[in-house]
Amino acid sequence: MPEIQTNNLVDRGQLKIQVTSRQRAVPIPNATIEISYTGDPDSVLETVSTDENGQTPVVDLPAPPVEYSMSPSENQPYSEYNLKIHSDEYKPVTISGAQILSGVEGLQPVSMIPEETHTPTEEHPIVIGPHTLWGNYPPKIAESEIKPVNESGEIVLSRVVIPEYIIVHDGPVGDKTAQNYYVRYKNYIKNVAACEIYSTWPRATLEANILAIMSFTLNRVYTEWYRNKGHDFTITSSTAYDHKFIPGKTTYNSINTIVDEIFADYLSRPNVRQPILTQYCDGKKVSCPEWMTLL
Repeated sequence: MPEIQTNNLVDRGQLKIQVTSRQRAVPIPNATIEISYTGDPDSVLETVSTDENGQTPVVDLPAPPVEYSMSPSENQPYSEYNLKIHSDEYKPVTISGAQILSGVEGLQPVSMIPEETHTPTEEHPIVIGPHTLWGNYPPKIAESEIKPVNESGEIVLSRVVIPEYIIVHDGPVGDKTAQNYYVRYKNYIKNVAACEIYSTWPRATLEANILAIMSFTLNRVYTEWYRNKGHDFTITSSTAYDHKFIPGKTTYNSINTIVDEIFADYLSRPNVRQPILTQYCDGKKVSCPEWMTLL
């Protein structure tokens, strides 16, 4: 791993893998998963199998010191692992870059395609990109936090609705080649939070940031922001416009539990029905004096 030396992995994190069929989302028992460092994919560290619920046991894996994720650091705060998943009657899946942080349990979803499905024999591996606080992503383009809703022809929901699904455009607004993903609302929030905040942070900090993510997302839903511009999606995965979303991203129990508890909440202003478009930056690589900062 070029960014992190294995001899710095003095702490431990945990990982559980959930394997399901893409056709009906049913659990796949007896799937075999080989785990290796991303920087040394041919050296298998652990081999585990799924139970009747399609889940593996919790696996302990080396991780960097927790301090790396608590404040800005020159050290990568998570370790990265590759997963090779095999199961009879299903096409194999490879995931590169599952991120493990100290002291928290990660949940890695895996969706497998039956062998008889008429798709190419080899699928591209799922590559989990860097965390937004570690990698380089476009900064958010500033917008007003409250959108006008009285313009002629504009469609706006009559009340704030927590959707069951949202459609995520996996790329910039104008990229017509980018794929759209239908994602359950709670799963989308969990994915974004795992991409944009560190799961090691104190609960109050996680909760405040998750609330901001949900408010932003619900503003896009409430105002039908992209549909009113002629698009067929709810939100994008581009950090220039919205939040980072990575298909197949590892999520974490510390984040998932909070989302399950407060998923119907959002921030608003007095006498304003719509959720606030809560914009923020990391406060380190990008300065945003009038917004929330993560660090």
